[in-house]
Amino acid sequence: MTLPTARLPAGWMPASDTLDGRVVLVTGAYGGLGGAVARAAARAGATVIISGKRKRQLEQLYDAMLADGLSEPVIHPLDMETATPREYAALVDGLRHDFGRLDGIAHCAASFAGLTPISMHKPDGWLRAMHVNVNAPFALTQACLPLLQEAADSAVVFVLDDPQRLARAHWGAYGASKAALERFAEILHEETDESPLRVHALLPAPMRTMLRRQAYFGEDAMQRPLPDAAAAAMVWLLGAHGLPARGHVLDLRGEG
Repeated sequence: MTLPTARLPAGWMPASDTLDGRVVLVTGAYGGLGGAVARAAARAGATVIISGKRKRQLEQLYDAMLADGLSEPVIHPLDMETATPREYAALVDGLRHDFGRLDGIAHCAASFAGLTPISMHKPDGWLRAMHVNVNAPFALTQACLPLLQEAADSAVVFVLDDPQRLARAHWGAYGASKAALERFAEILHEETDESPLRVHALLPAPMRTMLRRQAYFGEDAMQRPLPDAAAAAMVWLLGAHGLPARGHVLDLRGEG
């Protein structure tokens, strides 16, 4: 890990106004972490744009959030594997037209096809993981930079994974892409450190997600906690409280 680490203040929990007035974009919003982040950000007062490639699953998340009494999210389907610069530009134009601002991006989308030896890694799968996990976050963030930097305070948060474990055998493109994503976050931080835009990374503790089940098929995933703690930490980073962690990895391992 090359970024310095930070810890969440003990006992911190989001309040109903932690993200009041902020517009936040969540990618991979119907995934385990993405869905938890969308809900947590809405509870904290944000206007939440939920993004992902499957419109039906976004609609299901939309319905579930309304059923839970949360503020109405905005659906914006976006396939991180196939999206073009024109589509990213259209997203930004829509945000500017509809809200006039963007205050945060939670990069929760990820591609993981299972543990695979390099000798057996399909080239298409390698390229897909590198694209969804690194290239697409770059393209989306770059397109949104002007809007983010118009805000008085904004944040982009990239989700990492255990770097020591991911450097081991069989983690393939996913392991390589998460290392590249951290380096991208580090470079972006260096270039924006004196701007209104804060760059953060989040390193969750083990949690109950589909990715976890795919990677640790011998483990009882139900024994892992839901992604709620990671979602709360994401809210901390997206809001003004996250300022001390600018340019840091918020490491949740061992938190409890």
